[in-house]
Amino acid sequence: MVTLQPLLFLCLLIEGALGGQWAAWMPQTISALQETCVAIPCTFDYPEELRPSSVHGIWYFNSPYPKNYPPVVLKSKTSTAHESYQGRTKFLGELQQKNCSLQIDRITTEIQGKYYFRADLGGYNQYTYSEHSILEMLDKPLVLSPAEILVDSEVELTCLVPDNCPSMKPSLSWLGVEGLRQHSVFGRLEEDSGTWTVLSLLRFLPSQKDNGHRLGCKVSYPDTVLEYQRFLTLDVKHAPKIVEVNSSLETTEGAHVVLVCVVDSNPISQVTWLKYETILKEEASGNLTLELDNVSNSHDGVYTCVAENEYGRVNKSLGLAVMYAPWKPTMNSSALVVEDESVTILCSTQGNPEPIMSIVKEKEVLKTVVYESEILLEIPLVTHEDDGEYWCTAENQYGHSNSSFNLTVEFAPIFLPDSKCTTGRDSVQCICVVKSNPESSIVFELPERNLTLNESDRGLVYSQRSGYTISSVLSLRGEVDSEVLVFCSATNRYGTKMEELQFQSHSSQLWAKFGPVGAVFAFVILIAVGGYMIKTRKKETINESSSFIQPENPPVAFSSEYKTQKNLEKSENEFHSISDKILLNQKERFSDLDVNYANIDFTRLCAKDGYTPTEELAEYAEIRVK
Repeated sequence: MVTLQPLLFLCLLIEGALGGQWAAWMPQTISALQETCVAIPCTFDYPEELRPSSVHGIWYFNSPYPKNYPPVVLKSKTSTAHESYQGRTKFLGELQQKNCSLQIDRITTEIQGKYYFRADLGGYNQYTYSEHSILEMLDKPLVLSPAEILVDSEVELTCLVPDNCPSMKPSLSWLGVEGLRQHSVFGRLEEDSGTWTVLSLLRFLPSQKDNGHRLGCKVSYPDTVLEYQRFLTLDVKHAPKIVEVNSSLETTEGAHVVLVCVVDSNPISQVTWLKYETILKEEASGNLTLELDNVSNSHDGVYTCVAENEYGRVNKSLGLAVMYAPWKPTMNSSALVVEDESVTILCSTQGNPEPIMSIVKEKEVLKTVVYESEILLEIPLVTHEDDGEYWCTAENQYGHSNSSFNLTVEFAPIFLPDSKCTTGRDSVQCICVVKSNPESSIVFELPERNLTLNESDRGLVYSQRSGYTISSVLSLRGEVDSEVLVFCSATNRYGTKMEELQFQSHSSQLWAKFGPVGAVFAFVILIAVGGYMIKTRKKETINESSSFIQPENPPVAFSSEYKTQKNLEKSENEFHSISDKILLNQKERFSDLDVNYANIDFTRLCAKDGYTPTEELAEYAEIRVK
């Protein structure tokens, strides 16, 4: 490049020579780095008829008119020059050859400006050319960058420095290129209107991490200490990239949750937090934080961070699981069905994690599902035993809940085993126990006597109700043949049922419950009491009593009769009350055995006087069990 420059320079001078008129050619602008030198190429011409014997020239600064006394840059006749230019300027060409090129050394800021050339051909043939050159001083090299640098698209940066001084050749290099992908450097020399520029081109493939990276171009001059640098920061445009976001997480109700989304993009992106398709928060930012206070099950779901600019769009989702106890289960409303129909019990709830669900009736688990939010119980053929309250329970590690469901079953009458007739000595009692829904009407029928009795026959029929069970009792007095037929009829909207009531003898029940051993035991107790009474009366003076004392409330069954003897004295009356208490206790003890008691008044026995031998006073009572 250095060997070609003078040749090109000479060519320009030759091309710039104009014949037959006052004219000059020089670059309009020319630049140089501070403290370096610059050569302003210049050619001039004058009319051919003048044919001067000698040609002189003067360079002025900032004005073409001598009368304005502009600073003299360089004068060929003498070494006279303005103090600012003394020792810093020289002609590069021969004025006789119409070459007016000027070199200025050690460029500084105060000599920036316009430079004019004046030709002096002798006498009055002097002419200041209007053409001029503007000198510009640079303090750094110029670095050119594309208007837009896109990631993964090859880019070319250019470093430029003037090369307009033959004695000082610049050397260019790049700083900070380490780590650039596929980078390479090329150099070339360019000319434009008589000025020269050295260029260094840096090519590379930018990546996202190169955004904000500093690159520099350095210019140095051999054999000098002069060095100039210019840096630029890469502005690499790229689509957004989410560099940080929460991972999916679990929390419990009432917690405070912070979701963070950090985005790398150029230019800055519009960042948005969404829950499904609902926008929760958005702004143009490098990061966006979403805070959720006092979270509940409504916060459970999928959250998405979306970042978008003109170069692309990116998103990233996460799941937020809010753990909570199951909600109160929802069940179908209470139902009324008829026996043999089908029923479906549906129970559903919501909890996280999904609960264990059960359907329970009377503490019996009928069905259970694990980790499901719904349970279904089907009863294809309902019976009366399915009637009742059903509970649906749901439980996980965070709590439990339940709901109830009532199933009402309507069914035809059913006779229970307690239905029967019981006979006494002079009465009969029949009980008819029926279960049904709706309640049945009970009718007793005695076909042999042509009798039909129900609750309307007060005094004979009495009914008691408990839930779906009705117990109707028929009571008849007088002797009844155990062979008589007694029927119970029960009727409701679903049908009529009739059943013959079987007889059970009252006395057979007594012997079955009490037995002969019990009767003997009762007899022994009474003999012992009688013996005690006889011994007690030996030392007492008593009056004879001729009759038995009859108690106010005789027992229901029967009482024994005794012959009249002497009246007893007062002490014997007191003993009477004691014996009554003993017999009363015995009666209460055996009352549940349907025992018939004899009421015996021992005070009516004959009293022993002091003259009667003990062995002649043999007294006894006879007890018979019916």
